[in-house]
Amino acid sequence: MRTIKTSEITKNIKEMCIEANHYLSSDMDEAMKHAVKTEESELGKKILNQLQDNLKIADEEMIPICQDTGMAVVFLEIGQDVHFEGDLLEDAVNEGVRQGYIEGFLRKSVVKDPLIRENTKDNTPAVIHYSIVAGDQVKITFAPKGFGSENMSRVFMLKPADGIEGVKNAILTAVKDAGPNACPPMVVGVGVGGTFEKCAILAKQALTRPVNEHSTIPYVKDLECEMLEKINQLGIGPGGLGGTTTALAVNINTYPTHIAGLPVAINICCHVNRHVVREI
Repeated sequence: MRTIKTSEITKNIKEMCIEANHYLSSDMDEAMKHAVKTEESELGKKILNQLQDNLKIADEEMIPICQDTGMAVVFLEIGQDVHFEGDLLEDAVNEGVRQGYIEGFLRKSVVKDPLIRENTKDNTPAVIHYSIVAGDQVKITFAPKGFGSENMSRVFMLKPADGIEGVKNAILTAVKDAGPNACPPMVVGVGVGGTFEKCAILAKQALTRPVNEHSTIPYVKDLECEMLEKINQLGIGPGGLGGTTTALAVNINTYPTHIAGLPVAINICCHVNRHVVREI
């Protein structure tokens, strides 16, 4: 049994809030630079270069890479041999978000009630997903999610007979409907299987996988490559103004499901696709 003070969770979450909102992750940086080289449209290439300039300024001047600093989404993979000491774990996570967004001068975008719409003024609460895993470590994945792209996400409750072609059609439909509203070039997270809510979590988690890493399941890897190619043939392009780089990656996660269903979720993220991972 290993004891971890919840103050360590708070400290790390605070730092991750600031890091994710100011610095592009290495996988996304590599993907963006590659896109500049491969984009065939002159206007598309110009927009990609402007995005690169924005990222450079944000890095050098410690300015958020996007004005929408997102709603905090936290994945906690907790080793079953970990014992927490201190505040309630959920309180510790939210305290980290509160400190990070206030001390980092990040925009606070969370409202206390979805209909009354009163701002909480510290970007809490976070959306937290817990899982218990083997070992005595805690893996934290922090992904602030902007709502321009979040609003373009979809869930399709397909019939089993729809099969893989139905999944392909669902992905393309979601991307076509999103158009320029998801701030392309986008990253497309897809969840297939489980239940109504499980496929959505799978899609969200897929966005946090490095964009240069494919699924380890052969047919899923092939599907990721095929869908990226088809999405980039849609012509939406950087900024939605046309081009050959509509998406930088398609990441697909799968899970067992019921004999009567084929749930599919598509969670789209903009070109910054912010995510930071730490292990304690």
